[in-house]
Amino acid sequence: MLLAKRVGPLLAAVLVSGLHPAAQAQELLNPTEEAPSNTTPATPESLTGTVELYGFGPIRTTGTTTINGFTTNTDLSLGDALSKLKWATSIRGSLEKDRIGLLIDLSYVKLGQYGARTGQRGIFTGRADVTAVQGIYDLAVRYRFGNRETAIGQPGQFSVMPYAGIRIIDAQLDVSAQVDVGNVIRFQREGSFGRTWVQPLIGTQATVFFSPRLRAFARADIGGFNLSGSDDLSGNAQIGLGYAIGNSTDLNISWRYLGLNYNNGDTPDSGFSSYQNGVEIGLKFFF
Repeated sequence: MLLAKRVGPLLAAVLVSGLHPAAQAQELLNPTEEAPSNTTPATPESLTGTVELYGFGPIRTTGTTTINGFTTNTDLSLGDALSKLKWATSIRGSLEKDRIGLLIDLSYVKLGQYGARTGQRGIFTGRADVTAVQGIYDLAVRYRFGNRETAIGQPGQFSVMPYAGIRIIDAQLDVSAQVDVGNVIRFQREGSFGRTWVQPLIGTQATVFFSPRLRAFARADIGGFNLSGSDDLSGNAQIGLGYAIGNSTDLNISWRYLGLNYNNGDTPDSGFSSYQNGVEIGLKFFF
């Protein structure tokens, strides 16, 4: 009786569906699970980041310091700069989620008293000493096109990340000058220039893998746009290679150009300029 009660509905289902009775009965007695879909829903990317400790060694540094209309000229080799270096700290970092990221670049350098020239001002020529403190602090938001930043990737894997934000510059310069007039009259002129200001900043950085561990990278930015003085510009240009020395660590070496130019436009005017180009070496960690 129980068997009849169970088989009866099965036969009715077979007649309605038109399928082979044995196949239909097997399907009804042992229903199969629905085949999983080959496509998976998109999920938000997790939070990732990088930290890079780096050192910039300018092969040559040129520039000027102007205080109340009095200008000195600087031309330093790498050896000159290293011999006067009192302190240097440089670090970069980034955080990213769902292609949108935040980046920082912090650099602080202090140089002790180094030699400069007053340049030609009529019949006045002479020597000068300059002490300099320079801090450059970048904060920006970026968007990533291409692949996520990693230490190891596939050949051809790339990323391009434009960014926009602010650059804070802190410059403190002290000048003492000895000016000769026909090697007869000598006098000292001393002055200081100190200013901290904010520049708007735009730029981009990019990377492409040549092999799983070797990649090329480049960066360029510009800030200021003459908004905080008669002259107010800064810029970076950098290109280099990175090699993965672990699954999450890169050793980077690059050539970098850094330029700064500021003048307050007053009468008499004050300001400074600095143009550096040289080698940068960094150790970058991915997490």
